[in-house]
Amino acid sequence: MSATARLRWPLGLAALALVAALPLLGVEEYVLGILTLGLFFAVFAMGWDLLFGYAGEANFGATFLIGTGAYTAALLSSNGLAPPLVCVAAGAIVAVAAGALLAFPALRLSGPYFGLVTLVAVLILRQLIILFSRHTGGEIGIAVPDTLSISSAVNYEIALGAAVASGAVLLFLVRSPFGLVLQAIGQDNLKAQLLGFNVVKYKLAAFCLSAFFSGLAGALMTFYLGTASLNVFVDAAVGIQIIIAAIVGGRRTIVGPALGAIFLTVAAEYLRPLGSVSELLVAVIALLVLFFLPGGLLGLGALLRRSR
Repeated sequence: MSATARLRWPLGLAALALVAALPLLGVEEYVLGILTLGLFFAVFAMGWDLLFGYAGEANFGATFLIGTGAYTAALLSSNGLAPPLVCVAAGAIVAVAAGALLAFPALRLSGPYFGLVTLVAVLILRQLIILFSRHTGGEIGIAVPDTLSISSAVNYEIALGAAVASGAVLLFLVRSPFGLVLQAIGQDNLKAQLLGFNVVKYKLAAFCLSAFFSGLAGALMTFYLGTASLNVFVDAAVGIQIIIAAIVGGRRTIVGPALGAIFLTVAAEYLRPLGSVSELLVAVIALLVLFFLPGGLLGLGALLRRSR
């Protein structure tokens, strides 16, 4: 084992401890709020990376899963049917159920059709929310009366805990025999079938895992924002941002998409005073990374080491 590999875990734990201690170090609430949103988007990006980065299936409907979890939690809370933690758990479970119902028939399609089905699912969910606006609030959204905490520091720690737990589970899975089979499927679908692996079963499992984390983070984010709205949770543009974050951070790494999501969230917020120019700058940054850093931001260190 190289010296770099031996230092990776201690350095990672030290960095995590420092990030967790930010509220104690006097970081202002505004910054914690931005990082909290970035951490929720990190969970979305990591879940997306499991399906596309490892299983090779492009999911353009990430916000279908996120929105299902968010609106389930919001509907339960706004109607006084359950406390926040139960609402969050229900959001994750319903997202898995909805994901399984969508993925089981869609995964039997070949080529780009799976991605198109997931994109259509987002549009269908948007229309259902608008159609049943009496219950869902339509384009305005649902106000959530409950909250997990009124403290920005506590909300930050909740988001960090969700991101760390999701990342740890996903890293364990991709390094397990299950993850190795997923990688084999992603690299050569036909060869994996010839080796006797049930490709649909493994991809369905990956999709359900992605749905769980997406629904969980979506439900948590609902209580953080105090509302569930279409533009935040059920929007194809938000799904594209998640995809860009995963690729910019470093596809097929789990950690890379998390870094990419936080980076893009922070960049977008601090460039906001520039108005519409900020979106252009963020897009240019993303394109530069895609063109010149195929391994994403996480691959920058390896690229620098090779150039020495």
